Amino acid sequence: MKTLSFHPDDSVHAFITTIPEVTYGDGPLSGVTVAVKDNISTKGIETTCASKILKGYIPPYDAHVVTLLKNAGAAIVGKTNMDEFGMGTTTENSAYGPTLNPLDHQRVPGGSSGGSAAAVAAGLVDCAIGSDTGGSIRCPAAFCGIVGLKPTYGRVSRFGLIAYANSLEQIGPMARDVNTLSNLYSVITGHDSRDATSVDKPYSHTPVSDIKGLKIGVPDEFFGEGVNPKVAEVVRQAIDSLESMGATAVPCTIPSMKYALSAYYVTCTSEASSNLARFDGVRYGPAVGTLKSWHDAYSDQRKAGFGKEVRRRIILGTFSLAAGYYGRYYQKAQTARQMVRDDFERIFRDVDVIAGPTMPDIAFKLGEKSDPLQMYLSDILTVPANLAGVPALSVPCGKVNNMPIGLQLIGRYFEDERIIDTAYAYEQGGA
Repeated sequence: MKTLSFHPDDSVHAFITTIPEVTYGDGPLSGVTVAVKDNISTKGIETTCASKILKGYIPPYDAHVVTLLKNAGAAIVGKTNMDEFGMGTTTENSAYGPTLNPLDHQRVPGGSSGGSAAAVAAGLVDCAIGSDTGGSIRCPAAFCGIVGLKPTYGRVSRFGLIAYANSLEQIGPMARDVNTLSNLYSVITGHDSRDATSVDKPYSHTPVSDIKGLKIGVPDEFFGEGVNPKVAEVVRQAIDSLESMGATAVPCTIPSMKYALSAYYVTCTSEASSNLARFDGVRYGPAVGTLKSWHDAYSDQRKAGFGKEVRRRIILGTFSLAAGYYGRYYQKAQTARQMVRDDFERIFRDVDVIAGPTMPDIAFKLGEKSDPLQMYLSDILTVPANLAGVPALSVPCGKVNNMPIGLQLIGRYFEDERIIDTAYAYEQGGA
């Protein structure tokens, strides 16, 4: 075993916990510094989900991806800041304060994996691990000017990921370039018997830049109302660059986009209300030390432990699942979710990848999205891939007002390699 000293100048508050002296072994990632999002379990290292309710919690086991990273010789140097329990788009909803965008400290890094993205973009680590429920890897990757991948659902084990919305979320890699991301991804994929959704689809691909004959679907909805025209222009130029390398752009439509955001928020809040019920001061979370009725103690404990956004989403989800409302909300959301899947399957009969902006605008200023509805609307371009379970990646493709823009590439189920190749081709020849 070898030892690495890690004393970062964390002026952007990317980390919640750092490990000053890190041991690592041999393997394909020997000595590569990796930051891990704080909702992924690390044995012997505090894991809080950026929430007061888990302050002091030290897991007795490693998440599957952490075990794989250690076996590959990676040096896991710390746990990164995030929106509490992954609920947010800015990394401002953290009990430990916001992370700052390394490119402009007056702006957010995106969320919820903002700490991981900021750590990579600031050069504090070689690469990082995040989780993506509705864009939480791709959004901060776009805002911080790095590469981030949401894998096909099931390709990376979720064992050890503290659950927010099980049917949507995926652990994925983040790095400054596609090749580094590919190397990291090759380590964390593969079947895990402890995760019932895990599939046996290891990744052992070397990115190639030849995209001659590639058909790229360009949905009208990705460039419509709510998308900054300057962002749209930069992304269209990136697609033009891919065409100059031999790809062909094919106009298409995703009619279900009008329902995607609603379906996503009904689904994720419903699953969150169920998953977070365990934090009651009896099973998990600090016990309430006063003699009160169970109802009052439960209410007090969750009010003190959960932030405002987490409480809001639990309430929304509980309402959606309540008797008399289940059919009106949750059931309809699942119908809309299937419509999104059907649209992707239809489009992918004619094209190989789908391309568009990752986010509708540049990184927001701190405090700009204080209205939760405005924050939710910013997820419109990323949530469809989570609803369908298909792979999606963000790669930097230019700047607006000196802030980076992400080109989002979406692929067929288990064709993560193809979108990685497309991103690599753009990075090599179009950036």
